[in-house]
Amino acid sequence: MDETPLLIVDGANVVGSRPNGWWRDRAGAAARLRDSLAPVATIGLPARLTAPVEVVLVVEGAARDVPGTEGVRVVSAAGSGDDTVVELVEGAPRRRRLVVTADRELRGRVTALGAEVYGPRWLRDNPTSN
Repeated sequence: MDETPLLIVDGANVVGSRPNGWWRDRAGAAARLRDSLAPVATIGLPARLTAPVEVVLVVEGAARDVPGTEGVRVVSAAGSGDDTVVELVEGAPRRRRLVVTADRELRGRVTALGAEVYGPRWLRDNPTSN
């Protein structure tokens, strides 16, 4: 079993959880989220998730061309972002998998596969990922 937890972030859902004008620049909002996630790879989420962590941000639509960066692998969904998240969870059955989303249907799909699910606030309320 791989000891490094896999944190999968539903980018569109997390970005869309805050009414801060993200819709005017979806790619920029996804890039800001990506950048805020970078420290999680090396320091984790204090009291929630011990480092090191493999961080994956799933993007779709207008944010599809946002590149990865050190500490955050960006996966562009060819179709549905939800389906891509499920594929990532399915692809790592022997790891601790944490999915960040508020999407009820997606939550059900990934918990059925054994993943832990947390809402966007769980991630946002952490001082390293604001």
